Amino acid sequence: MQLAAILASKSEFIATITPDRTVADVVRMLSEFKVGALVVSTDGSTISGIVSERDVVRALVAGAGALDESVASIMTHQVHCAPPDASVDDLMHLMTDRRIRHVPITDAGGLLLGIVSIGDVVKSRLGELEGERAALLDYITRGG
Repeated sequence: MQLAAILASKSEFIATITPDRTVADVVRMLSEFKVGALVVSTDGSTISGIVSERDVVRALVAGAGALDESVASIMTHQVHCAPPDASVDDLMHLMTDRRIRHVPITDAGGLLLGIVSIGDVVKSRLGELEGERAALLDYITRGG
C-alpha cells in the first residue's frame, strides 16, 4: 500500500504551527487537535521543522519556563519526509530506523501534503492483515 492511500483516508486538515509561537501554544494545539506532533511552517505548505510531544517533554525537563520559549527553540529541524508514492513498508523502516512517530508527506517540490503517524501505519497494516485473513478464511471454507 502506498502512503497516498493512507492520506486519502484521513482528513485533509494538517495541524501546523509557526516557529514564533510558544511551547504553551504547542501544548494547547496538541490537545485541541488530538495529535502527537505539529508541522512547523510559516505558510502551511513549506516545512521548517516538526514539534512533537517528545520535544515538549524534553523542554519541560529544563523547567516550567520552557512553556514561554518559542517553537523554534525546541522543534526538530531535520525533518524526515516521505513521498506519497512510498510504501507503508518503506515508512515503517524509516520510522523504526530514525525512531520517529510522525512523518510529513511531501510532493516532489517539498510542499506539505499531509502527515502520517505510527497510528496511521498500524491501522493500515491491521486492515491489510484483516483482508488477508478474510481471503484465507474464504479460501479454506469455500475451497478456492
